[in-house]
Amino acid sequence: MDQYIGRFLDNRYEILEIIGTGGMAVVYKARCHRLNRLVAIKILKDEFSRDEEFRRRFHAEGEAVASLSHPNIVQVYDVSTSDNANFIVMELIDGITLKQYMEKKGTLNWKETLHFAMQIAKALEHAHGRNIVHRDIKPHNVMVLKNGSVKVTDFGIARVMSKTNTLTKEALGSVHYISPEQAKGGWVDNRSDLYSLSVVMYEMMTGRPPYDGESPVAVAIKHINGGAPRPTTLNPNIPEGLEQIIMKGMELDVKDRYTSATEMLQDMEQFRINPAIRFSYAKAISADATVVLNPSEVAQAVRQSRTAAEKEPRDSGSIPGIRTQQGTRPASQTGSRSAAQNTPGQPRQRQRAAGAQPGRSTGSAEGVRRISEERGELPRRKTREEIRREVRQEERNRAATIAVVVCSVVAIIAIIIFLAVLFNGGMVGRGENMIYVPDLKGKYYDQAGTVAGLVIEVDKYVNSDDYEKGKIISHTPEYGAQVLQGTVVKVTVSLGPATGVKTMGYMVGYQEADARAVLTGMGMVPVAMEEFSDEVEKGRVARTDPEAGAQLQDGQTVYIYISKGPLIETAPMPHVVGLDYATAKKTLEALGFTVSFERKDSSADKDEVIEQPFPKDEKVDITTRIVLVISKGNKTSGKETEKPATEEDEYPDYVPQTPNQGGSQSSSQSGSQSNPNQTKTKQVRFSLPADRTEPYMLGFYQNGMQVIEDTIVGTGMTSIDVVLTGSGVQTYDLYINNQFYKSVKVDFNAND
Repeated sequence: MDQYIGRFLDNRYEILEIIGTGGMAVVYKARCHRLNRLVAIKILKDEFSRDEEFRRRFHAEGEAVASLSHPNIVQVYDVSTSDNANFIVMELIDGITLKQYMEKKGTLNWKETLHFAMQIAKALEHAHGRNIVHRDIKPHNVMVLKNGSVKVTDFGIARVMSKTNTLTKEALGSVHYISPEQAKGGWVDNRSDLYSLSVVMYEMMTGRPPYDGESPVAVAIKHINGGAPRPTTLNPNIPEGLEQIIMKGMELDVKDRYTSATEMLQDMEQFRINPAIRFSYAKAISADATVVLNPSEVAQAVRQSRTAAEKEPRDSGSIPGIRTQQGTRPASQTGSRSAAQNTPGQPRQRQRAAGAQPGRSTGSAEGVRRISEERGELPRRKTREEIRREVRQEERNRAATIAVVVCSVVAIIAIIIFLAVLFNGGMVGRGENMIYVPDLKGKYYDQAGTVAGLVIEVDKYVNSDDYEKGKIISHTPEYGAQVLQGTVVKVTVSLGPATGVKTMGYMVGYQEADARAVLTGMGMVPVAMEEFSDEVEKGRVARTDPEAGAQLQDGQTVYIYISKGPLIETAPMPHVVGLDYATAKKTLEALGFTVSFERKDSSADKDEVIEQPFPKDEKVDITTRIVLVISKGNKTSGKETEKPATEEDEYPDYVPQTPNQGGSQSSSQSGSQSNPNQTKTKQVRFSLPADRTEPYMLGFYQNGMQVIEDTIVGTGMTSIDVVLTGSGVQTYDLYINNQFYKSVKVDFNAND
């Protein structure tokens, strides 16, 4: 049995079970008895705990990371040492690692990849803004929750780990995601985390990391040398814009990467809005990228071409003094030269044999060639004038070709500008801003959603044997219709060919309308509910029931839970003035508040509450500390002062009153207990209808005011327990789905 299971750390954390083991630490599930909640505790292994310098850095980094507060970062509650155990207390996450998720699903689609990557980048943005670098971003350190959100773990642990500066610890898990500068033992900053995030994105999209090898050192060397294959060579379905983001983040030189997580998030957001986008980075990502010249660049190319034409070497025959790239070529270097001219240092002269015809050299190769030409044995050599004419004609043709190219480029640019103006509402027709509906059939819905001047909405999803999943089958208004800017175009989107088995898709983050359209097209019955969510934006799907991957039957009801945004739990402030401190403290703690006090001179009885920070019934965040002002009593009146108590102090001054021997009590005590209007807090059970077949929203109201936030009640529930505060007999009205159900009277003086 493990040495820590069953033990208490800091007299508050009870170790329950092991939930994970890593190279540095063991993670346990534990219960905090002070706050009565489950937590995760990471305890350093003995070999690290024995290193004093390591312990010092561990605590320093842990305390720094505890300052991070972000929905995509696992919250650190405490860093401490107890019984030679060095540990970190964190929130307990109900989920699996991103690595396990990837192993289960294989290659992810680009939407899932972007969904996870943007959350990780937001976590890095928050940490980098507080000068904390993770140094060990990998799928093993990212938790995926059931609602599809992610939380990054182990912030600061990798920084402590870097003290060893070796590839032997945790190398097999980390080296595939390590940045080149980390592999070389160089300076590490926020751009190193962005490199690792890009590697994780690479693996999500391709199913494998960019580099692999027989040993950790071999993999590290590959990171240092670079040259990873482009993701599209492994998965051709990766959009170009997303590939550009990945490859920019994985640049070998840190100067060529994103400068910050914020910059990377901006590109991710642009790609999310327009998946067809192509980014223009200072450094090209691929060697075969198409380059489009602007008119000034084309004009410069024309001038360079003309200059090159003037310098271009040609087969000039016997033209003396023709210009080449090496300068002026003397006539002695042309093809028309005699043997005597080839002899260095000899004067140039032409020898004529006796009886030879003028201009014909019978004693040289040139003379032989001329005789062969005259006899028709060789084609006639062109004259100098003919060659000059051909050169001039070639130059004119080249200039004409370049002019045509320039005109074509200018025309294309003009057309692009015209279309841009057209689709952005620049044309005015019939006195109003009108545009023409483009042909959206066959286009992917995600790409069609970026058409300027139109609002693209899904009307329905249907199965189709003719259109791939995600492509538009039809739309209204149809192609060619002239409509006002901002017109809503309803599209029918293909679900692909119908299959025998229907599977629940991943819909976290969908708009409610899109989720309904998909489910309706599949033959399901969508039912929307609302719930609070710290991870999913308000108005979007937070989770579904059944979850993604579950098999569905025709006509099945599918619940889609729409996020109401983060939950700030509140409770109405009870009236505690006049109560003794012990009773007031118990009343407030029952509502979830943390309570402390300070003393003040007063004629009231000692320990009686004389001031409270919030008025009765005001909604107060339950995480707020309530500081009550209590009376010092008559004996402590005057100039005597006391140090205010803190939350760690016990409450030694309060002594519960007990009945006198004769059974009578003091007048103040008797009056307190006999007061029927004294405010009390009690748990009340309300009965509910047993014939409800669907979940519903239950609301509690008193005198027209809501006293408890709406609660979702599942099928099969016949009662519900709620905590109420009041005095005497109060009447509460219950509403189901905003419709009155019944009224119930609650007697706060009754002993249930």
